[in-house]
Amino acid sequence: MAAVRFALWWLKVIFVAVLSSVLAFHAASAHEVQPAVLDLAIDGDTAAIRLDWTIEAAVAEIDLQGLADTNNAANAERYDAARGLEPADLEAAFREAWPRLRSKITFRAGETAVELRIAEISIPPVGDPALARISRVTFAADLPSDGSLVVVGWTGDLGPLVVRQINVEAGYSAFLMNGTLTDPIPRASGTSQTASEAFVDYVGVGFDHIVPKGLDHILFVLGLFFLSIRLGALLWQVTAFTLAHTVTLALGALDIIIVSPDIVEPIIAASIVYVGIENLFSRGMTPWRPFVVFGFGLLHGLGFASVLQDFGLGAEHFVPKLIGFNVGVEIGQLAVIAAAFIALGALFGRYAWYKTRVSAPVSMAIALIATFWVLERTGVVGTDGALAVFSMLTEGGLPALTTTLAGIGAAVVLTGAILTTGSDSLRDAGGFLTSFAFFLAIVATFTSAAWILAAVLTSAWIVALRTQSLGEPEGRI
Repeated sequence: MAAVRFALWWLKVIFVAVLSSVLAFHAASAHEVQPAVLDLAIDGDTAAIRLDWTIEAAVAEIDLQGLADTNNAANAERYDAARGLEPADLEAAFREAWPRLRSKITFRAGETAVELRIAEISIPPVGDPALARISRVTFAADLPSDGSLVVVGWTGDLGPLVVRQINVEAGYSAFLMNGTLTDPIPRASGTSQTASEAFVDYVGVGFDHIVPKGLDHILFVLGLFFLSIRLGALLWQVTAFTLAHTVTLALGALDIIIVSPDIVEPIIAASIVYVGIENLFSRGMTPWRPFVVFGFGLLHGLGFASVLQDFGLGAEHFVPKLIGFNVGVEIGQLAVIAAAFIALGALFGRYAWYKTRVSAPVSMAIALIATFWVLERTGVVGTDGALAVFSMLTEGGLPALTTTLAGIGAAVVLTGAILTTGSDSLRDAGGFLTSFAFFLAIVATFTSAAWILAAVLTSAWIVALRTQSLGEPEGRI
């Protein structure tokens, strides 16, 4: 027990050192898919459209629908080549691609398609290759004189799109995904969208930010779940986390507290490292755990707020949108916990070997992934070289079918060895390795959007653990 306390003490010392280092470094991924932001200003029968957009992806013809990272696209090399173009060359490439792109953009008044004319293209110079380059394309359009409402959107392959109506009171705003269009937008007044419609829309946005896009938040919530199978321990942690991130989400969305994501995101990763490693040493809920989780929840709330700050909530129905987003986040987190409980907790939580063969290896895998994120987000390491496998693991870069077959194959070998020898020590070691390998494989298939294969791996994991426990002495169960 003294050794455990000593190890935890050193863990906290290391964690504080990591946090202090995080504040000194920052990095932003150039390959993470971010929503484009379209600001629409309507003045009588004319419209001005300002679109802040990573145009390299459009020029490279990358399909962004359901994609979290451009490295996972089939033509990722074209995107990287476009990122290296000087502004004049990139503008020429965009203008050449414009006839193709124009056909993907919906801009109409009533049922009349409206022609968009490129008024100006502003492209930043080639800079830090680790940072995304956001260009601004300005369009002009002539609207029919009948006062018909305006509808805006584009096809799903161009990625998520934020639409904001400016220069009017209570202007329309929306977050569009998968090729959806805006509601009809009045020209001279606010949107006809109701508060309940705005609430429902942002519930979906919040849920989507957790499942499937928020792998870091998913791993943190799983870290809370795998501390202890006892409901009380989970409720204490989830309550502390929810209260904390709700506060900072609201303060961040209201611009009362503004902290750069370059600072917040590495610390979020460090918080995942902490909960993963503490799970390995702790036998259950410690007195300080809810307070630590509350502190981390404040940071995660700032991370959630940065998502809203990327596209804005707009002046109209601000409160319903904010509440809806938070509700969506909560539903996403509860869905993660429910899935973990159904797949593992309900089936194996009563076994004495649950921590050794399930909780500990998953917590170690979580801490390992998050450690890579800390190093990556602080700029200590890149996404290539020896650690490229971690980048591919968490960004959908590993072949899903191969990963699935490798995970199942490893489990078959380990299970065969356990059943052949009947060794209890081998059961624990083999069970640990089985869960460690399966969890990493599930992360790889999940980030590749291979949902069926992720479900197959989960089922195989359950079967492997149950099979490995066959013939075990009663005293062990």
